[in-house]
Amino acid sequence: EAESPLRDASHIAAGYHFTRPLTDMEIQVLWPLICIRLCVIVTMAAIAAEEDPLHEYAQISARRAWQTLEQLTTVDWREAEISFREACGLNPLAEQRPWSVSGLLAKRKKLIGPSLSLSYDEPLVIIKGRGQFLFDHKNHAFLDCVNNVSHVGHSHPKVVAELSKQASVLNTNTRYLHPKIVEYAERLTATLPAPLRVCYFVNSGSEANELAVRLARAYTGRKDVIVLEDGYHGNTTTLVEMSPYKCEGPGGNGLASWAHKVSKPDVYRGRYRGTGKDVGKAYAEHVRQCCERLSSEGQPPALFICESILGCGGQIVLPEGYLREAFRFVRAAGGICAVDEVQVGFGRVGTHMWAFEVQGVIPDIVTLGKPMGNGHPIGAVITTPEISAAFAEGMEYFNTFGGNPVSCAIGMAVLDVIDEEGLQEQAARVGQYLVEGFHSLSEKYPLIGDIRGLGLFIGIELVTDREKLTPATKETAALIELLRADGILLSAEGPHHNVLKIKPPLQFQQTDADLLLGAVDRALSEICRSTTSN
Repeated sequence: EAESPLRDASHIAAGYHFTRPLTDMEIQVLWPLICIRLCVIVTMAAIAAEEDPLHEYAQISARRAWQTLEQLTTVDWREAEISFREACGLNPLAEQRPWSVSGLLAKRKKLIGPSLSLSYDEPLVIIKGRGQFLFDHKNHAFLDCVNNVSHVGHSHPKVVAELSKQASVLNTNTRYLHPKIVEYAERLTATLPAPLRVCYFVNSGSEANELAVRLARAYTGRKDVIVLEDGYHGNTTTLVEMSPYKCEGPGGNGLASWAHKVSKPDVYRGRYRGTGKDVGKAYAEHVRQCCERLSSEGQPPALFICESILGCGGQIVLPEGYLREAFRFVRAAGGICAVDEVQVGFGRVGTHMWAFEVQGVIPDIVTLGKPMGNGHPIGAVITTPEISAAFAEGMEYFNTFGGNPVSCAIGMAVLDVIDEEGLQEQAARVGQYLVEGFHSLSEKYPLIGDIRGLGLFIGIELVTDREKLTPATKETAALIELLRADGILLSAEGPHHNVLKIKPPLQFQQTDADLLLGAVDRALSEICRSTTSN
């Protein structure tokens, strides 16, 4: 029995490292693995005791393991990682300033613009991420069910390794020939249908959508844009002015004169409900009417842009045939069609690499962002040679950081991980399991009004009345706080803030789905008890 298990473990790690050097990832997981190994010992001993209570020898190791586990619980995992690194002679971790939560919050309020909000009544201090988990400053783990930026998992070792490898060699702008940008463009366009073969690399989904508007206007010689109700496409001035979710909300000034809104195809609470091509065609009629009105007024549309699955609008899956009909009407009016895949691309929907493929269409422009770099700022616009040629008539388009060698190396690593780890197939499988689990919960809790989504992009709409579809806004907020207390991170979406948005890293597994479903079950049970008692 060691008086200082961390000190002794560090000596052993150093000896091992001398013979067989440990990697950064191995150092990071070493302490948790030691704890898990001890847990396995006591678990196996418990099984042996149940099978043969008189076999005392089988319990010898368990007693020492329990004693050691009690000691290990006093060791902070960050302290263990630092101790191992020091013992092995590795570079120390960057020291963090010892902040209190209240002190950090006060400094943030002073130094960071107040329009940048924080999640939860009591803000979380998140200092580390691994896979589908985030960790706070007290080493509490949270299952991340909402972060579709870290697409293949927080701090994925392959992505981190490729970032480090390329950054140690070269990172510069794109005015020099470099193979990475060409190789990445080739790999990316190979996942898309022809004629989507020309790439523009940018740094975010907002930049991508801003450029899409410019491409459309250059190609058509027109200005007007058709968007969807509650649509959101980014934070630039142009995009805010054409995003109803922003410009028609608090602090907004309404749509710009050149932006025109059509009804979002919400088959749960919208004008036309249910499934099937007729519903999709009915909503697409609004696009036709808008095109005809604009043409009659002498300002036919340059662009129709639509998220492949509506995010801020409420995690809404487009009804069958909607994009096919909408595209037909826009193209008949001489406009071009863009899909915003910033939230839902790269295999998230499970059945396809890109969510627009579910609709059986080929857009003229595809915009990408968020998951593309697994947290690294990179985005892209992919279009046709014809549209690209029209945009090259005069003004140069240059983006200092877009397509730099490091970003492209990271982007290719993300594609590698999706393929090597079968994450698209996993998204389909786990997403279906989650949907089935929520359907089971809906039989128990009338608050669950609708369950929708594709793969690991799911929306759960909560209502207080299933007939009137009364939004359960307060209950949704309470549920999110209860889940946070249970170690589950979720947030709300939709115009009524009553839709749970589920879009975790694609490393999310069936066991994680069980954790989420169990936590939701407990939280809804508590909310129902509270409602009944009141």
